[in-house]
Amino acid sequence: MKKVDPTSNYSLSLKNTGYKERKKCSQADYDKLGLISGLEIHQQLKTKHKLFCQCPSGIFQTADDYDAEIVRHMRPTLSELGEYDGTALMEFKTRKEITYRIKDGTACTYDIDDTPPFPINQEAVEHALEYAILLGLNIVGELHVARKQYLDGSIPTGFQRTGIIGIEGVFPISNKKIRIIQLSIEEDSCREVSDIGHKRIYRTDRLGTPLVETVTYPDMTHPDEVQEAAHYLRYMARATSKMRTGSGAARQDVNVSITGGTRIEIKGVASISKIPDLVHIEAFRQKSLLVIKDILNERIADIKNYKITARVLRSAKKYKLDAIQRAIKEHQEVMIVNLPHLQGILSHFNQPDITFADEFRHRLKVIACLEHPNMCHSEETLDFITNKDWDEIRDYVQAGPNDAQIIFWGPKEDIKTALDTIQERIVLAYNGVPNETRKALTNGITIFERVLPGANRMYPDTDSAPIPLATKRVEEIKKRIPQTIDKRFKQLTDWKIPHDAWSFLLRYNLIPIVENIINKTDIPPKFVATTFAHQLKNILGKNKKFPSISDFKKVQFLFEFIHDKELHYEIAWDMLKIAYIHPKMDFNSILIVMEHQSATLDKILGHIPILNDLFTNICKTKREHARMDWIMGQIRKASIGNIPMKKLNSQVENVIKSR
Repeated sequence: MKKVDPTSNYSLSLKNTGYKERKKCSQADYDKLGLISGLEIHQQLKTKHKLFCQCPSGIFQTADDYDAEIVRHMRPTLSELGEYDGTALMEFKTRKEITYRIKDGTACTYDIDDTPPFPINQEAVEHALEYAILLGLNIVGELHVARKQYLDGSIPTGFQRTGIIGIEGVFPISNKKIRIIQLSIEEDSCREVSDIGHKRIYRTDRLGTPLVETVTYPDMTHPDEVQEAAHYLRYMARATSKMRTGSGAARQDVNVSITGGTRIEIKGVASISKIPDLVHIEAFRQKSLLVIKDILNERIADIKNYKITARVLRSAKKYKLDAIQRAIKEHQEVMIVNLPHLQGILSHFNQPDITFADEFRHRLKVIACLEHPNMCHSEETLDFITNKDWDEIRDYVQAGPNDAQIIFWGPKEDIKTALDTIQERIVLAYNGVPNETRKALTNGITIFERVLPGANRMYPDTDSAPIPLATKRVEEIKKRIPQTIDKRFKQLTDWKIPHDAWSFLLRYNLIPIVENIINKTDIPPKFVATTFAHQLKNILGKNKKFPSISDFKKVQFLFEFIHDKELHYEIAWDMLKIAYIHPKMDFNSILIVMEHQSATLDKILGHIPILNDLFTNICKTKREHARMDWIMGQIRKASIGNIPMKKLNSQVENVIKSR
């Protein structure tokens, strides 16, 4: 019988499939895996009110800032075909008690499902239409609101109201075009405060905030392509100036599959920079699961007859693990589970530093609500269980030579769910890669979050009438849409803007402001753009401050002031530094602090020969360029704002060479 050696080359390679290993992979490696990936980008819309009520949008509360609590228990509903959605059934199995913390002024009776929806927010529809048109989508004739079931408690109604705005579009990345399936407008969910045991707490301030969801086809075949596509869609959203910015305003979900695997949805990707590692690791996680599938199919003749066995571990008191001792003290059960034919599987690496045993740990937490640490197993090194102890445990459960064992603990009422969860995960492993939604962690790995929802979760919303999207309305919006990002890329190239400035300019939609400045002042685009993307970014970074509209306006007003005063534009960087040190100081006062005086070119250049002679008399250093640096330092204050530094530098060089 074939065994999995946890120290085999393949298993160890899976232990190290992070950033360094990703950089070693070529397109051919991903093609061999059959990697395909798609995106679901969620972006909050900048509106005054929520999507289906008149509560203000964009006003957020802290976890402890609330006026009331409401407790709910979620139950699944039948689809139109008389079927239950798998995700809803899984969530129902958890027996969660959901508590909502409500702040007066940010939520209403609609949010807590005591009132039908109000008419849809037309400002939000207008913003969504503009974005859909900018992406080149085909706009639907009528907006039909549907219900998308969520039984995790993140929405008190148990479903999210959503409607398709546009379908079938295309956008370019550097080496191909990516197709868009659809763009929908929908309401955001609550923010989670905590999830411990059978109790989950949410706050409702974000609930109902309008957002758009852009869904692509799985056209990306390399992790870097997924990242590039996500950046493109983010920049396009920012270009409308109708999207919220800041923490949580935009969220990315990534869909990944390989040949022989299945679509896995990775939710909660906090940063686009994390996408390549997540896609890479998920591809190899699926490959690992397919290897496990092949091994189990050799070992297990008929999965329908496969059964785990479990017994209460009577000798648990002697195992000096805090979690076990605490479980005993709280009168919980400590169970020993025998896993037939799984010897070597539990220690098989699926992700960096994550083994197959963690698949059980995470599901026991999510489905059976057993808090971590919730288990240990026979293939890990444990200080509190000796080899002799394991031999006794194997005899106790009548284990075979190729069996593995799990010890887990939890409340008696959760034991059956836990055992069902373990049994189910083994059956899923026998069949390959299970359909599931996984949560992204900051280190690039993922953990189980829930079963992947199916089509049964969607059904029409009988409380909302269809909303016509008139052709005239669409045509009016087309007249005011901004440039697409691929055209902005060409514009930045034509302006000779350095690539390290592009992200900042596109992220904060600064190109229209740059255009406005250069049209009013004739200052070179490269200087204006780098003032924002290098100088302003550096100043704000040192002050640990995120850019705002007022910051961008300050730069614009500064350039207009310099132009009106007929100063040379290079003085802007010196003035900008002082403007942020002394934010209440006007620009005229800044010039006084700088001791700036207007001077003619001839007067400034007349100082150079004198300074050159002075350097000869007072300086003995032989350092190369010392003379040049000293003279430029002496004359810069008088020159800045009067003469270009490049021209001054050339004049100083000429004087030095002529002597």
